[in-house]
Amino acid sequence: MKIIVPMAGRGSRLRPHTLTVPKPLIPIAGKPIVQRLVEDIAKVAGEKIDEIAFIIGDFGPEVEASLVEIAEKLGAKGSVYVQDEPLGTAHAIKCAEASMQGDVVVAFADTLFKADFILDKNSDGVIWVKKVEDPSAFGVVKLDDYGFITDFVEKPKTFVSDLAIIGIYYFNSAEKLMDEINYIMDNDIKQGGEYQLTTALENLRQKGAKFSLGKVDDWMDCGNKNATVETNGKVLNYEKENVAHYPASAKIENCMIIPPCFIGENVEIYNSKIGPCVSLGNNTKIINSNIDNSLIQENTLIDHGNLSNSMIGNSAQYFGVAREISLGDYSVLDFLSKSESN
Repeated sequence: MKIIVPMAGRGSRLRPHTLTVPKPLIPIAGKPIVQRLVEDIAKVAGEKIDEIAFIIGDFGPEVEASLVEIAEKLGAKGSVYVQDEPLGTAHAIKCAEASMQGDVVVAFADTLFKADFILDKNSDGVIWVKKVEDPSAFGVVKLDDYGFITDFVEKPKTFVSDLAIIGIYYFNSAEKLMDEINYIMDNDIKQGGEYQLTTALENLRQKGAKFSLGKVDDWMDCGNKNATVETNGKVLNYEKENVAHYPASAKIENCMIIPPCFIGENVEIYNSKIGPCVSLGNNTKIINSNIDNSLIQENTLIDHGNLSNSMIGNSAQYFGVAREISLGDYSVLDFLSKSESN
């Protein structure tokens, strides 16, 4: 089996954190989003993963090497394809056509999930969904009395279903899917100005393909700062036993650590209260601070911070007092010097 991971988007809703790092490579509880995604799929798929194909934007050779390494750690071949233009979900999969063979899981790398992942080999595919309050922002599915999908609707303006497609799919024939994607692209069939995967799925269904439903217990979004911080907290709670032990290289003095928290290598924490639901990346230093429900990346310094629901990038420096902040990579924010100068 193969895993196909479209991840070419720049993550504009998560700026400034995606100005220097593609969204799928932002760490959640110490591990990049895309790595967590493919590891979770490989763990629950129940069969060997032969290849993981990543569809990216112009992210550079360092990112490509990181993705290949993620695949190889799972014993799979790593392939990288580039989507030059954002022409839709179907177009993204088209970019990886050379890897679209046999049975595949297609997983868009802007979400994490918690589910009993069952591949129904008696159907042509499985579409994972979650009930949502506002289905107008998603692709949704309608069902018959037997639980099979009867319709795919992209971002419905009027209510047809509250079962939103979360971006994870199983197909027992990648070739059949590619036939439909090639058809809609050759005939320039677009929705919202883009080539949509739901169009290809609806064409397959009308030709007799049977798609069953996969349900998730939790769908964790990483679309913006608030959602990403919330997802970090959920992952920490799911993995609280794994993050209970801190690395020997960490220096923690005169501190209260309220679990669950992730503390990376060479982290230094002095005279502070940390947690719950805080991730501190490698080589980060915290002094005289109170931090909860926050995501702090690597090589960052925080002095006299009073932070909650905050996200701070790599190699940033923060001095002062606030309650909620989103600070990108290499930024410096200094309240202390201003107050001391008055």
